[in-house]
Amino acid sequence: MRIDHEITQSWVKPKSRVLDLGCGDGSLLKSLMQSKQIQGYGVEINSDNILSCIRNQVNVIEQDVDAGLDNFSDKSFDTVIMSQAIQALLHPEKVLEEMLRVGQQCIVTFPNFGHWKARWHLAYVGRMPVSDLLPYEWYNTPNIHFCTFRDFEILCKNMNIDILNRQVTSDNRFSSILNKFRPNLFGETALYRLTKN
Repeated sequence: MRIDHEITQSWVKPKSRVLDLGCGDGSLLKSLMQSKQIQGYGVEINSDNILSCIRNQVNVIEQDVDAGLDNFSDKSFDTVIMSQAIQALLHPEKVLEEMLRVGQQCIVTFPNFGHWKARWHLAYVGRMPVSDLLPYEWYNTPNIHFCTFRDFEILCKNMNIDILNRQVTSDNRFSSILNKFRPNLFGETALYRLTKN
């Protein structure tokens, strides 16, 4: 299991109601249903991923998250999750607002575009980085909003969103130690648990 999925699972209460936006193949929801007995729904736009959700016996709704979540009522979920998708949205701030309208809390994960490898690659190679974490060229990437941990925390402050938890992960053991001291430089993936009063 991906480390960001492990941390996300630890933040979800057993037997809670969970909405997963951009749920992919439904593997996170399936794991939550098995380990935490949650009631879960996924929202996905990619038809291949929707078929995978159905194969995984995950309830899935075909919907463009950027179009809003008007079909969900206020506080109808305990937790709303968006894993590795916020950077691909047209209006991430509007979707964050909607997530916190329909959920008591939300969990957001995204790649850190301020990671030292991305900085080094841009400075010394002079091209946008391509890596395991960001496997696309600049012209075909689904990522349209590049942000760092600091950028995201400033957005949360501007929107009066409370950060309940922040976790920084790295695949490299050496970076895992360093990201405790300089997360914006050494952390590869950001995980935030948020709420709004």
